[in-house]
Amino acid sequence: MSSSNDPLATVREYIDGFNRGDAKAMAAACADPMQILDGMSPHVWQGPTAAGDWWKDALAEGEHVGASNYAISLQEPRHVDVIGDYAYIVVPVIFEYDIQGKHLTQTDAFFTVGLRKLGDGWRLTAWAWTKGFNNLQ
Repeated sequence: MSSSNDPLATVREYIDGFNRGDAKAMAAACADPMQILDGMSPHVWQGPTAAGDWWKDALAEGEHVGASNYAISLQEPRHVDVIGDYAYIVVPVIFEYDIQGKHLTQTDAFFTVGLRKLGDGWRLTAWAWTKGFNNLQ
């Protein structure tokens, strides 16, 4: 995990873990407690296992609807606000995946993250996903 003074580096590490399907890397980027708000039911995950619980639910939902090959691309951040040991970051994202044999690109989505600087670096304390527009290709 990054000991960088740049909280955006920790957000990138979390997304890199997601893109590799590495639940341990995602969890390592998170603080305890952690909270997640997502459009997928049950919509809220919290506590020390939030990242892992969300990942298991995301994989189960993907299997249920026939989705796979997930990839998130971070765009230029809209906000990187750092005050002391706390940060608020809003990043537009492009989310791509395959669903039932077709490639889907979700544009105009946002990844909003709260972080806290701990002794060994920045950690996510909460994130929320704002869905964008789905374009089948």
